[in-house]
Amino acid sequence: MSRFAEPLSRLIDELSKLPGIGRKSAQRLAFHLLRTQEEDAVALAEAIRELKAHLCLCSICNNVTELDPCAFCTNPTRNQRIICVVEEPSNIASIEKTKRYAGVYHVLHGVLSPLHSIGPEQLRMQGLLDRARAGMVDEIILATNPTTEGEATAMYLANQLREFSARITRIATGIPAGADIEYADEITLAHAMEGRHAME
Repeated sequence: MSRFAEPLSRLIDELSKLPGIGRKSAQRLAFHLLRTQEEDAVALAEAIRELKAHLCLCSICNNVTELDPCAFCTNPTRNQRIICVVEEPSNIASIEKTKRYAGVYHVLHGVLSPLHSIGPEQLRMQGLLDRARAGMVDEIILATNPTTEGEATAMYLANQLREFSARITRIATGIPAGADIEYADEITLAHAMEGRHAME
């Protein structure tokens, strides 16, 4: 038998399904929502409902969007011949903050992960392959995370894309600005050495 009333217990169960939210955090959030004004709780529920009702995936790049195709794919000022491949839609915001990229995107919605039974069929790769096959692309930037799964995904995609004419590049990884080499792990330092470039 649950220690809490059924509606509260159900909310805790649902909140604990969110990434990074354990049972105790879910419980704290549930009690916070219980204490909030009713209009605030209704506004949250309505925002979640609208999110599911009004957002879809772009038919070209798989980004989350209200309009299909998305604002990146239809923007005439973006270079449509350069595609940056990312793992998740949230990665786009990080790249856009740099104000150094003016191409378009392709979102995989995950990475290859045999441990979690995620193979190529589970990722949204086909649209990228179709765009490359059509000869509409000059460069494909593989911007997956520098994790084991991200590296494996980048290698797999590079192999799939080699038959096409597009240039395939990988984002540089290594020591972050302001960091001390003494505290860098060997993998980060190895990437930094491999990605070195000439001083101009």
